[in-house]
Amino acid sequence: MENMNQLLAVRRQKLAKLREMGIDPYPGKSERTHKINQLRENQEAFVAESKVVTVAGRLIAMRRQGKVGFGNLADDTGKIQLFVKKDKVGEDNYEVFKLLDLGDFVQITGECFVTQKGEYSVRASNVKILSKTLRPIPVVKERIVDGKKERFDEFSDIELRYRKRYLDLLLNPEIKKNFEIRAVMLREMRRYLDSEGFLEVETPILQPLYGGANARPFITHHNTLDIPLYLRIATELYLKRLIVGGFEKVYEIGKNFRNEGMDKTHNPEFTAIEIYQAYTDLSGMMDLTENMINSMAKKIFGKETLEFDGHEISLAKPWKRASMTQLIKEQTGFDASDFDLEKIQDFFKKNNIEFDENAGPGKLITELFDIYVEPKLIQPTFVIDYPKEVSPLAKGKPGHPELVERFEFFINGAEYGNAFTELNDALDQRARLEAQAALREMGDVEANVVDEDFIEALEYGMPPTGGLGIGIDRLVMLFTNNRSIKEVILFPTMKPE
Repeated sequence: MENMNQLLAVRRQKLAKLREMGIDPYPGKSERTHKINQLRENQEAFVAESKVVTVAGRLIAMRRQGKVGFGNLADDTGKIQLFVKKDKVGEDNYEVFKLLDLGDFVQITGECFVTQKGEYSVRASNVKILSKTLRPIPVVKERIVDGKKERFDEFSDIELRYRKRYLDLLLNPEIKKNFEIRAVMLREMRRYLDSEGFLEVETPILQPLYGGANARPFITHHNTLDIPLYLRIATELYLKRLIVGGFEKVYEIGKNFRNEGMDKTHNPEFTAIEIYQAYTDLSGMMDLTENMINSMAKKIFGKETLEFDGHEISLAKPWKRASMTQLIKEQTGFDASDFDLEKIQDFFKKNNIEFDENAGPGKLITELFDIYVEPKLIQPTFVIDYPKEVSPLAKGKPGHPELVERFEFFINGAEYGNAFTELNDALDQRARLEAQAALREMGDVEANVVDEDFIEALEYGMPPTGGLGIGIDRLVMLFTNNRSIKEVILFPTMKPE
């Protein structure tokens, strides 16, 4: 700690010295003419004509020998060597160079040349401080082992990486790549949907009632209106109102908030996309899902396969489609398709699985699926025929009163998206939400509430509609081969230190 305090004190002394010299250590503007990749791309021509350029970036290496100094300057496109000679920049400007530290942002004006050792460099004629750093940046070292570059003394403490993401991005370049891929994924997702005639919209984050999912909300208060408000848990009910209002194809990419557990695939604040299309159904949503994700993979990686968690995942169409009870039978030999509650409870008892005796057969079947099937779904799989009991917003399956037209799709043992043939019968919707409200009265804090305005909207009529929701963060995990959601969220929610 004493050594750190000394380092901090020295940097502040240098800062004071710059100000004594009449130099602003934090000017508001840079006169950069080229980024470093432009110098690299035009090296031969720039050297031949001794091209004078002005580059700017962070100083990542520096050494001085008397009246000569060298350094490495980095921007977001690469790095280049600097050559600073006192006779060239002048005595006062060389003093500025001597007051620089690793991590400082600087601007260098000079000509492009190649040193006697063959290093492409900028020979400085002027050095300008752009931002004086007050803390030393941790140094990640490299060495050559068996002809390969190896990093050591890395900034690798997981908790520290997430809490100080700015240092993580500076010191671990591969982390930056995750978020570049994330940005490209969102761009490709929008491009695909826009090309299919969908309209991107925005709906409220603060809502007087929450709905569209089974989850516990975050609660806040609107001071002017003196009413409680909830951070949305899903965008579904507002997007369906837009279908009622005459839009036929809409989507929203946005934040949702669920006041519940945290683990490798759950963060209380997460990004999702919801898509609604009139005059289609569950089958149309399956086609849209596999077409969109397949298209994204080919655009980003040029292929239909991804490496994830030791598995080669094929996104080639068509994906497997199977009913929930069929998959349970494949894994256990137990047939629950008749929804016989007593028989299902007996299976739980015989296998020493705890269960809620107040739960209906649909909820218990879903629990069996979670235990026996979900972890084994490695390749993309659409799981269909969900119990109505756990799907209050989906249209019932004709001829099967206990089922709804719903799918979730799974990859590598995790759920990535959820879709329905949307329920557009206002009376049926009211009955189901009231049943959910009854569950809330019995202590189920994640059950849906009755949204009277949404039900009234349905009473004005909603056409047959397919709806789809996909967790963006999990999809980015898949595309970047990361097993923790915190690796793909720039600033994940953390427990206080």
